[in-house]
Amino acid sequence: MISASEAEALIRARMPRFAAEPRPLDRVAGAVLRQCIGAERDQPPFDRVSMDGIAIRYADFARGTRSFTVAGLQAAGMAPLALDRDAACIEVMTGAVLPAGCDTVIAVEQTRRDGAQLTIAPDHQPQHGQFIHRRGSDCRAGDTLLDAGHRLRAPELAVLAANGYASVDVARSPGVAILATGDELVAVDAPVAAWQIRRSNDYALSAMLGSRGLHDVRLEHVADDRAALHAAIARQLGTREVLILTGGVSMGQRDYVPEVLRELGVERVFHKIAQRPGKPMWFGIGAQGQAVFALPGNPVSALVCGARYVLPALFEAMGHAAPPPARVALAAALDCAGTLTWFVPVKLQPAAPGGYTAVLMPPPTSGDFSALVHTDGFVELPAGQPHFPAGYVAAYYPW
Repeated sequence: MISASEAEALIRARMPRFAAEPRPLDRVAGAVLRQCIGAERDQPPFDRVSMDGIAIRYADFARGTRSFTVAGLQAAGMAPLALDRDAACIEVMTGAVLPAGCDTVIAVEQTRRDGAQLTIAPDHQPQHGQFIHRRGSDCRAGDTLLDAGHRLRAPELAVLAANGYASVDVARSPGVAILATGDELVAVDAPVAAWQIRRSNDYALSAMLGSRGLHDVRLEHVADDRAALHAAIARQLGTREVLILTGGVSMGQRDYVPEVLRELGVERVFHKIAQRPGKPMWFGIGAQGQAVFALPGNPVSALVCGARYVLPALFEAMGHAAPPPARVALAAALDCAGTLTWFVPVKLQPAAPGGYTAVLMPPPTSGDFSALVHTDGFVELPAGQPHFPAGYVAAYYPW
């Protein structure tokens, strides 16, 4: 067996790299950017008014002028006006261009109007240059705003739109097949005998992928029949770039998955990780570079392996520069007598000052997945440490 960190490194080293494709701006939310984004022009592209009020020459105020004649209105989106006489002002709105000849903005609530005259409150002492968002103070034309590898969220979409990118290169979402194996499995809406269970792993894994923007996913079930399994895996390898199997990967008499994958030319990179749950996990690469993840059939094991290994591998293959996993402190101590890395489901709870602690909620077995609905994810507790005190900081993976 290999360690969890060794498994992660082997997967990263052998994963294929998924191609990029151009996509219009309204279809890139959640995608991974595959080009650098530069500033189209200075931002702001002009001296921008940041407060409703009046724009004046500060020199007039410094000479004692307190009442100003309104010389015009500068609204957002209007071409810039010019102030060309003393003791005058231009009414301005937030977002407008600062009128030429003006260098200070007085907030409207600090003024009193009398016809065409606006008088500054006697106790107000404005600062020269206040309420002006200077041209180029955010960025300069040509500055790099986004590097390749960013996931495109709301802030990134705002940057793309504001800089004229109607289309960008993003990673193409890989085609994924999730193959649930087992004679005991029946469809969600089928009659179920006392000795059978309904399929759940493939739906859970599909939801895990879909919640991260990976929607090109096909689900299939195959019984523990060697010929049927061979045909199903061959079919999926012929059309999909990623194959995720659940079940049939351990040491039972009808666990055919590793042998069938070998027959189909899938190179085994590793089989079994020194971890719980999920010890029997298998990973390999197909003859055409397909990534194959064979996960245990126990539901908790399948979900843990999906979040710990499959998701990070897929996003790295798409070019995503993922940050390291978050780290949280344990809310209570935990003893661990084993020599395996332990993945323990947790519920996050707020902790001062502004952080979170992880309440440990280990399931009785790797088949008891009902309690997972009360958890947020799991922590990784390294092998070889018999005791984890309260406050121990562990890597955290959300579902």
